[in-house]
Amino acid sequence: MSTRPSLLSSFRPSGEPELDLKARLGEVDTSMRTPAMLFIVSSVLWLMAGTILALMAAIKATNPDFLGEQAWLTFGRVRSAHLNAMIYGWGNNVIFAVAPWIMGRLCRARIRHTNILLVAGVFWNIAVTIGIFGILRGDMVAVEWLEMPGYITPIVAIAYALVGVWVVIAFRWRQSNHVYVSQWYLLAAFFWLPWLYTVAQIMLVFEPAQGVVQSLTNWWFAHNVLGLWLTPVGLAAAYYLIPKVLGRPIHSYYLSVLGFWALALFYNWAGIHHLIGGPVPAWIISAGTVASVMMVIPVVVVAVNHHLTVVGLHKPGWASPTIRFVVFGAINYTAVSLLGSTMALRSVNEVTHFTHFTVGHAHHGVYAFFTMVMFGAVYYMMPRLLLREWPNAFLIKVHWWMCALGILLMVVALQIGGWIQGLQMNALTEDGTPVYTFLETVENTKPWLWARSLSGLMLLIGHIAFGINVFWIIFQKQPAKASEESQPTLLTPESSQA
Repeated sequence: MSTRPSLLSSFRPSGEPELDLKARLGEVDTSMRTPAMLFIVSSVLWLMAGTILALMAAIKATNPDFLGEQAWLTFGRVRSAHLNAMIYGWGNNVIFAVAPWIMGRLCRARIRHTNILLVAGVFWNIAVTIGIFGILRGDMVAVEWLEMPGYITPIVAIAYALVGVWVVIAFRWRQSNHVYVSQWYLLAAFFWLPWLYTVAQIMLVFEPAQGVVQSLTNWWFAHNVLGLWLTPVGLAAAYYLIPKVLGRPIHSYYLSVLGFWALALFYNWAGIHHLIGGPVPAWIISAGTVASVMMVIPVVVVAVNHHLTVVGLHKPGWASPTIRFVVFGAINYTAVSLLGSTMALRSVNEVTHFTHFTVGHAHHGVYAFFTMVMFGAVYYMMPRLLLREWPNAFLIKVHWWMCALGILLMVVALQIGGWIQGLQMNALTEDGTPVYTFLETVENTKPWLWARSLSGLMLLIGHIAFGINVFWIIFQKQPAKASEESQPTLLTPESSQA
């Protein structure tokens, strides 16, 4: 192990009393309580709404007549509403809770001007609500991940700017001498998203680019929202929570550096491989393919760093819901990223393109990695914010098993079914005639789509259990003893980690 101090090694500088550090972190938690609760409650409500919309879309995939008499509940609108509710409703709200809280703790600075975050939360959720209703009434943009009508863009921009500026200000006035790897990822993410969103809105909505540039911009934005927004925040949370809960510094400073800069260098190009076979200049496709394959470097680096941090502590780690969810997410980050690099190979892409395989891949990244890590972060945050223990361990177990098994079932079903679908669409006889008609191929995907519906039901059960526990801990009358040792999260003294 490197002798150089890890980016997530001891948070307490030499000479600072442990009690003083605990007091500082307690101040951060107290000052962040109200805005964090606003964002967490909003995220849970959007999670429920998005899950119901997802289940409706999944049922429609095998039973098109389901709710078919309602124009505002057609598959195209429901599926787009689900996507935006999960990304902008659930995903961004939970990021706006977790990211400032982690930043504040690592900066050891009391959260000031929290009214900025409260205003941002109100504006953001108003914008997303208007946007989702706009999609359901048919007033949407025909661009994936940007379906919400353009008139909500100024509200979204204002809300995001308030959160982003606050995060930068908090970092500017930090009281710690170290800059931790989690802070690197958070700062980068909050700089990357406005760049992505602004360029995409200009080139796809307000002044649409012409020809092939439009498709390039769409995939550049859609892929990088995952890779340069959700992924850095997910990795920041994992880098903070794994050492924090286990009481062990992250394995290697140098691997942390390599993983961060490799992600920043290569991911920006990776989304272009989705256009293999399209009327796109060959050099752009080749560059995108090379970048996708080179993403193996940051992925393997992060996987090794996380594994060597956890090794030997798997059994006690299992007792912590935080570690359970975060490690599950970290493992799936490795799996989905390596699979994504494989999908960039032309021979593989010819089979997976235009199939359910790609849909399964998207769920693998957004849910099995990012969402599961965020669940772990919420389980760690809320007892410290509210000074209470989680009221019901059984609900945590239901949440864990339903979501872990549910998302694995969904990914496996969609990717196996999608691979078969791709093979059948490409199958030709010796004279070039398709072996399967398109309708036959669609019919053959139905068993896999039924499995997807079952997985959606499992996820809904898990989310209900999670939601009940969240509102229960908020509204329970008598707070339990509150400390860094509050179970059911496995904890170590505050002095051990940032």
